[in-house]
Amino acid sequence: MTEEHPTLIAGRYRIGTMLGRGGMGVVWRATDEFLEREVAIKEMRLPVASGQETATAHGRTMREARSAAKLSHTAIITVHDVITHDDRPWIVMELIDGPSLAEVVRLNGPLPRNRVADIAISLLTALDAAHRKGILHRDVKPANVLVDGDRVVLTDFGIAAVDGSTALTATNQIIGSPQYLAPERITDGRTGPPGDLWSLGVTLYVALTGRPRSNGRTPRRCSPPCSPRPRRR
Repeated sequence: MTEEHPTLIAGRYRIGTMLGRGGMGVVWRATDEFLEREVAIKEMRLPVASGQETATAHGRTMREARSAAKLSHTAIITVHDVITHDDRPWIVMELIDGPSLAEVVRLNGPLPRNRVADIAISLLTALDAAHRKGILHRDVKPANVLVDGDRVVLTDFGIAAVDGSTALTATNQIIGSPQYLAPERITDGRTGPPGDLWSLGVTLYVALTGRPRSNGRTPRRCSPPCSPRPRRR
């Protein structure tokens, strides 16, 4: 990707090329001109409309990203800074010069079982560290797992949920990628550590088989964020 965004953020982060784009924002390669190092910056672009909804969603993102920044684990992306620019949150993270697990599988097909086992151990310890601090990821998927040699890094904690906070956006929509969501997330919006483990299981299935999980039924069409189904009585 060669799109340029030559803005200087917070007077120190020089934005360079785009690294990736998702439903919640855009990730840029950038230079921290104060510390003279390269970083990755996620520009949050939340799908909300009214001014109050925007303020609520951005405030929640800032709070949750700051909580994620407290995590210290080799398999969790390091968050350096959280700032506001152009009325949007921007999350400054360490730059991982490696592809996502999604890219690795797309280019190479299914991974060897021992490699998937190593990835599983790294991600399980990462999630355990986050859950012990009351932080849920809520969007574990191959695109949010970076591979840098032997190191496996869980990223995109910017939409994580802090223990006790809501799993819904201001517009009552579930955050996350539908095919990786646990059933309870889709049916009634409930979230918790088991949901992250479900998503991890689907992620590992993709790594092992090279294809998304299928239960033999046509999946409900839904683009993130998606609204939960009404509870059954």
